[in-house]
Amino acid sequence: MNQISVIGAGLMGSQIALCAAFAGFKVHLYDVDEQRLQTSQQQLAKQMANYIKRGLFSQEQFDQANDNLILETSLSTAVEHADLVIEAIVEDLALKRNLFQQLDELAPPHAILATNSSMIVSSMLASSTTRPDQVCNIHFFNPVFLMAVVEVVKGAHTSNETAQAAVDFVTRIHKTPLLLQKEITGFIANRILTKVMEEAMFLLEEGVATVEEIDLACTKALNHPIGPFALMDLTGLDTAYAIQKTQFELEEDAKAPSPLLKEKLAHGQLGRKTGQGFYTYQ
Repeated sequence: MNQISVIGAGLMGSQIALCAAFAGFKVHLYDVDEQRLQTSQQQLAKQMANYIKRGLFSQEQFDQANDNLILETSLSTAVEHADLVIEAIVEDLALKRNLFQQLDELAPPHAILATNSSMIVSSMLASSTTRPDQVCNIHFFNPVFLMAVVEVVKGAHTSNETAQAAVDFVTRIHKTPLLLQKEITGFIANRILTKVMEEAMFLLEEGVATVEEIDLACTKALNHPIGPFALMDLTGLDTAYAIQKTQFELEEDAKAPSPLLKEKLAHGQLGRKTGQGFYTYQ
C-alpha cells in the first residue's frame, strides 16, 4: 500500500490526509469545492504551526508531509492509482452510497474503499459496489494528530485480508488500531460518548446545572480531558447533530436530536469554527 486517497477536505478529511502524508504515503485529497481545499490547507498550516511551537513535530516533517500531499478537484484523477480510499464527506447515506458507486467505477480493482463514518456502517455502502469484500470502516477521532486510537470495523461482508490491510495501514501511520469483529453503529468510543452527551444535554435542558458546571463535573470529578459541551464545540455542533440524527434513524431505542442543539444550528452556532457554540471563542 503506497498511495492513499481521501475524499472530502473538511475538518476530518484534511487531517486524515496530512496524517497519512506525515507517515510517508503519497496522498491525494479530493474535494468538489476548490475553495474548501485551499481553506483546509490554510487551517492545517495553522494547526501544525501550533504543534511545531509545542515541539510535537518539526518544520522539516511538516514540509515533507506537504510534499506528499496533492490537492485534487477531479475525482477520477484523485483515485485512479489509489491502494486505499478513505471517504470523509457529510453523514448522509444517499450521498455516501452514490460516492461509493463512483469510487467502485474509478478506483483500481484492488483498492480498499473505506468510510470514516462512525454511525453509517460499511455494509450500508458495500452493496453499492462490486467489491463488498474490500469495504470497511476506518474511523479516526478529532483531532487526528493527537488521538492515538483508530477504530477498524470488519463487517460480515469484509474479507479478513481487507481488515488486516486496514489494521496495517493504521499501524503504519503510528496509530493504535482497534479491530471490531462485527458491525454496530457508533462502534466503541462514540457509543459510550453519545450516552454521556445525552445525559449532559438532559441535565442542561432540565435546568439542573449550567454548561460550565456539567463540563467541570466531567473534567474534575470524572477526570475526562474535556467536558461534553466543550467537546461538541470542538468537533462541531453540526457534526454532533448529524450523528444524533443518524443514530435516531438507524436505532429503534435512540433518542431524537436535542431541540437545543437544533436551535443552535438554526442560528449558525456551530462551535469553535464559527466562534460561538455552547461557549464563545475569540
